[in-house]
Amino acid sequence: MKLHPLKAALLFSLVTLPAFGADLETMVVTATRTSQSIDDALASVTVIDRQTIERLQARSIDDLLRALPGIGVVNNGGPGKATSLFLRGTESDHLLVLIDGVRVGSATTGTTPWQFIPVEEIERIEIVRGPRSSLYGSEAIGGVIQIFTRGAGDRLRSFFSAGMGSYRTFEGSAGISGRFAEGRGWFGTSISALDTAGFNACEGAPWPPGGGCYTYEFDDDGHRNQAGSLRAGYRLGGGLEVEFNLLRSDSRTWFDGSYVNHSESVEQVIGTTLRYAVSDTWRLALSLGRSRDDSDNYKDGLFMSRFDTTRETATLQSDLVLGDDTLTLGIDHRDDRVGSTTVYEHDSRDDKGLFAQYQATRGDHEVVVSARRDDDSQFGTRHTGSLAWGYRIGDALRLTASWGSAFKAPTFNELYYPGYGNPDLRPEESDSVEVGLRGDARGVAWSVNLYQTDIDDLIAFDMSTFLPGNVDEARIRGLEASAGLAIAGWQVDTSLTLLDPENRSGGFYDGNRLPRRSDRTLRIDADRAFGGFSLGMTLVAEGSRYDDLANTAELGGYATIDLRAEYRFDANWRLQGRVVNLLDKAYETAGFYNQPGRGLYLTLRYNR
Repeated sequence: MKLHPLKAALLFSLVTLPAFGADLETMVVTATRTSQSIDDALASVTVIDRQTIERLQARSIDDLLRALPGIGVVNNGGPGKATSLFLRGTESDHLLVLIDGVRVGSATTGTTPWQFIPVEEIERIEIVRGPRSSLYGSEAIGGVIQIFTRGAGDRLRSFFSAGMGSYRTFEGSAGISGRFAEGRGWFGTSISALDTAGFNACEGAPWPPGGGCYTYEFDDDGHRNQAGSLRAGYRLGGGLEVEFNLLRSDSRTWFDGSYVNHSESVEQVIGTTLRYAVSDTWRLALSLGRSRDDSDNYKDGLFMSRFDTTRETATLQSDLVLGDDTLTLGIDHRDDRVGSTTVYEHDSRDDKGLFAQYQATRGDHEVVVSARRDDDSQFGTRHTGSLAWGYRIGDALRLTASWGSAFKAPTFNELYYPGYGNPDLRPEESDSVEVGLRGDARGVAWSVNLYQTDIDDLIAFDMSTFLPGNVDEARIRGLEASAGLAIAGWQVDTSLTLLDPENRSGGFYDGNRLPRRSDRTLRIDADRAFGGFSLGMTLVAEGSRYDDLANTAELGGYATIDLRAEYRFDANWRLQGRVVNLLDKAYETAGFYNQPGRGLYLTLRYNR
């Protein structure tokens, strides 16, 4: 092991194993598509609430999520640059992402533009690790992440923030929320903006031999973003309730590239849900959603290409409570469309899904079983299922075990991109097993999970045809540990992941580690309040990773330390300061792409 800071911190984490922002009374909905407390969830779940986001002074989603259990983050050069999340060692497009229940992501690339979703628009994030195709269909091989935008409180509230910092960074946000009509109606709306000059994103070299962005551009690569969100709802009476949500993010990003080096992007999510309580034990919900992922691309100011994709979804779900048990039945429909200056052989497809889930409790035993049938207009029928079991050992321990299958349909780029796509591709398929143990005793809430995922028909470049093909297989084994400990006035939160993502495809790459996955990551957050003043620290340590399938381009391990402080000089006003990458560590998560050096950021916040 070359990463000495990780060695030292590993022993500490195994002693404390703290849970990230653990609150066992938190209600979650993503794991089962029904509301339950996080303590009752049989899946491995992490919840990040608004209070945690502000305490950590996170400036982006990758900043917030990196090194949490099972999460690997790859960023191509700082704010606004392409960002990928690898959940439990699976591919970056093996992750299903929802915003307020609406499915998002690009139909061409298959990934979510995390870099364009501002943290100031987020109320809560639910991270569910493990396969969920039996509830959601394609993409949920590694898990599901759902983002909830800022909503209404129990009374009229408002907030404001203004910040500045290194790399000529300026940012701000404002919003208001509340209730009306004697509490029957609610609303929440907010706006945010970010402008940063950035830094040189890439140290690439032209081809051959090349690398990274395959060009020399030594300018700073800035990023601008303006975003807004709205959530509102109303109880109509007679068991009827309607809710509406909207998120829009407009971005301009400069980067280094030989073909394009500037993009203008729009991410938009619109959804509405009608809920009907037929009785005290039977509820129906009809949800409609539409997400857009639009990008106009330029080279030195000259227009080069446009890629616009839309996803439209509709879901009808029935939840029937049978004593201590719950039966969920549902049907959904998804339609993906591509509009582009690049001509695709096919530019649309749809999927119809039927799903069922039964949650049962018998004494100290709990079981969740689910199954789904998908009928894809391109790939025909796919069946997936899952089974989870939990057993409470007294009041302090809980043992869980689960199995699940999942699949991922190929993207439009993999199928039809001119000169590259292969229309004969099959969906990728997986099977996963997991065992976990978690407990809460003497003020320490902790959990440990072991898992293995086997993936068949992985899509990769096939040298025999010079096209993408179903040529790869992978076996991913992992251990995740997390928990929360209060000691000497400090709240300490730690996350540890040990990962073995092995290529099992045979041939030259057999036995190699899958690229851009670190085999070990550790995160420690420590915070303490001293009256109106508070201090905090975040340590992130990651082992080495490879940037290529051949495992010849190794990116070294690294450790960074961030410090933060906050002074509450009024009941509603706070001044925050954060030093990022205190030791000015130079590191890469993708070959040739730079990461931020030491930086200082100040933020003034108002909440009422």
